[in-house]
Amino acid sequence: MSRTIMGFDFGTKSIGSAIGQEITGTASPLKAFKANDGIPNWDDIEKQIKEWQPDLIVVGYPTDLHGKALADITPRAKKFANRLHGRFGLPVEMHDERLSTAEARAELFDMGGYKALSKGNVDNQSAVVILESWFEAQYG
Repeated sequence: MSRTIMGFDFGTKSIGSAIGQEITGTASPLKAFKANDGIPNWDDIEKQIKEWQPDLIVVGYPTDLHGKALADITPRAKKFANRLHGRFGLPVEMHDERLSTAEARAELFDMGGYKALSKGNVDNQSAVVILESWFEAQYG
């Protein structure tokens, strides 16, 4: 239980990222990657993966409040996860990200008010929430 896990919050304009340690069950925000209709600059993601050398990648699985896939974004998040696996050969899991953005915004606001709510900050904090939720689901 000492793996390094990288998390991503997929979006069509921005993809948030975070890094976490299985041993502590906690995650920290990294950087948001600009995306062009859901396609990031893969070289930037590769640099981050090489720097942190994660053992596993967790990608948020977008659903509605009832856990149902969203027709517009869920298949694209799956495609992003599949591309991560294909490009970097790392295991990739998807994890329900229901309410991660709302939780991330609340946490950021508590830390720094409205100024903390920039798009990149919210996306990265969402990746933290997704990753920490994944840890919680694994280890309770």
